[in-house]
Amino acid sequence: MALVAAVLAAGTIFEKEHGAEWTGEHFYGSWWFAVLMGMVAVGAIVSIVQGKMWRRPSTLLIHAAVPVILLGGALTTWTGQHGSMTLQPGVSCNEFGEYRLPFAVTLNRFEMVPYAGTHTPMDFVSHVVVDGERHDISMNNILRHRGYRFYQEDYGDDGSSTLSVAHDPWGIGVTYCGYALLVLGLLCMLVAKNGPFRKLLRGAVPVIMLFFFTFQLTPFSFAAPRTLPKATASKMGEMYVLYKGRVCPLQTLAKDFTTKLTGSATYHGLSSEQVLSGYLFYYSEWVDEPAIKIKGAGSLGLDSRSSMSQLMFLDTLRVGPTTDKNLKAAAEKQSLVRMLLSGKLLKLYPIADSSGTLGWYSQNDDLPLSVDDEEYLFVRRSLGYCQQLVVEGDYIALEKAFDKTRQYQEKRFHPSAFRVGGERLYNALTTGRWLAMVSITLGLLFFAYTLIRKNKQAKWMRVASIVWVAALTAFLLLIFILRWIIGGHVPMAGGFDSMNLMALVIGIVALLLCRRHPVALPAGMLTMGFCLLVAMMSGSNPPVTNLMPVLNSPLLTLHVAVIMCSYALFFFVMMGGVAGLIRDGEAYRRLNLLLLYPAVTLLAIGIIIGAVWANISWGNYWSWDPKEVWALITLIIYAIPLHRGVLQRPRAFHLYCLLAFLSVVITYFGVNFILGGLHAYN
Repeated sequence: MALVAAVLAAGTIFEKEHGAEWTGEHFYGSWWFAVLMGMVAVGAIVSIVQGKMWRRPSTLLIHAAVPVILLGGALTTWTGQHGSMTLQPGVSCNEFGEYRLPFAVTLNRFEMVPYAGTHTPMDFVSHVVVDGERHDISMNNILRHRGYRFYQEDYGDDGSSTLSVAHDPWGIGVTYCGYALLVLGLLCMLVAKNGPFRKLLRGAVPVIMLFFFTFQLTPFSFAAPRTLPKATASKMGEMYVLYKGRVCPLQTLAKDFTTKLTGSATYHGLSSEQVLSGYLFYYSEWVDEPAIKIKGAGSLGLDSRSSMSQLMFLDTLRVGPTTDKNLKAAAEKQSLVRMLLSGKLLKLYPIADSSGTLGWYSQNDDLPLSVDDEEYLFVRRSLGYCQQLVVEGDYIALEKAFDKTRQYQEKRFHPSAFRVGGERLYNALTTGRWLAMVSITLGLLFFAYTLIRKNKQAKWMRVASIVWVAALTAFLLLIFILRWIIGGHVPMAGGFDSMNLMALVIGIVALLLCRRHPVALPAGMLTMGFCLLVAMMSGSNPPVTNLMPVLNSPLLTLHVAVIMCSYALFFFVMMGGVAGLIRDGEAYRRLNLLLLYPAVTLLAIGIIIGAVWANISWGNYWSWDPKEVWALITLIIYAIPLHRGVLQRPRAFHLYCLLAFLSVVITYFGVNFILGGLHAYN
């Protein structure tokens, strides 16, 4: 198992250097890798015989699943057919790649279905005829016909459609059978009355974790440049804008604009709408304001807090392509302000073209020919009129102008009041770093006190811990629900959402454990604070966007939820390893084993759900993508200490648990930000 994990890790490095195609041919598709997988299958069978596993049904099922899954993969490789076919409207085709279909497929028409009021694709649909029957093929809605599966892959501007075709008569069935054996075995292992997990559960011991994180804020003096009054700026934020492919309150754009420039959703007491309106209406005063946070400022010759006037020289540095990430980030912020000033960022005006399709335009965009003179003048002059009112200081008339624009928008676009209200509430709940830092600080202090008192807590501390963890969990649940309402899908498809979900799960686990294990509460505080801090570091509440069509699947929700639960348990295992190295090693070894059983089970189930989702969406349940590979590596690493006779000495066991968490870190962060691949978050 250790050898397989090492080889798989090497494969992801080769893919980073040589690309997926080269690695698939020379690494995962090589003869020696096939021999290695054969050795794994034989090893599992030998273990069944030597260990007389028929006496232990759960262990038998788990080990029997290994050769069955590998056999399914081999059958897919040997007998499966995969390829693509490009269909032109009205033209029959029966070829995909190097293979032929025993029937023909004819494309009637291809259709891109947008989200309401936008041009952002919600789904791609191919209307086809097969054997005289009409079918619709779209993302997550495949066509199965005579053993062949057809998936929507791409489309052309000429109305053509490209379909992925898969024919795997033996591999999928055998592989799914292996998945079923593995899941059944893992569940039996958890519920078996005399099994190791139930024995550990009867003698469960407290969880102890230790995490230290320091943070320092650097205050500086501030004299605010002019901007709109807060109430007037808030009225401006009530208008709608097309942003990130969806229609949302202007408040959302202002929040992201301010966050990307300054690193926070507010700027020295000014709301995000005030910052946006300051740059828009009082640019002559904001051009010299050192509000823009610059990463790697020293290497660019800038201050860590720079102004637009200081960024002007970036134009001379960006002659030709550049790979300097700090320069690109600084230039992106400069470009963002310029887009605001030019009006390109403010797509405020919904206008239907001659075909009735509604699009959103900025004041300087080319408008449809169908627009009448009155509407044309309104679009061209409304922001200029607002600027005039700002100069005159007539904020009452300015608020009426904002209301007039919003009423104009609502006549042509009918937003959901429930969704808009949820989004405005979500935007108002911006917390900054203080919430994470308070949670980490309280967790650290309460943990130290509990450790000194030998796992005993004063009544006031227990009450305070329960109140804080419960309140933070409720807050995260509210954030989760609001992002669900706003986006129209379960929020599990990005880095921020997954860390928010992990913190939520940890809070629930800590509350469930606190009755028997008081130290679970400070452990939960530390871990939740850490997750929140990582989420903020990854983008500080990034915008809610429409899902890519392929991600709009309930299996994605289930896959991410199960994986995040396993990661949360692995974090507790890692902190239990730290505690075991400091104090009672044997007690914490038993606790970590207790947590490892459900953690490994959840990770295995999460991987299987992901494989099934991939097969439904792409026609391929395993593609050796770095994220898939490292999830498998993590499963192997954490499955090793569950074997009898392995890592029996407490110190070695805890050191292993501590180092094993590196695989989780690589799976989540390393793949996303270094190794790349299909699953990397953008």
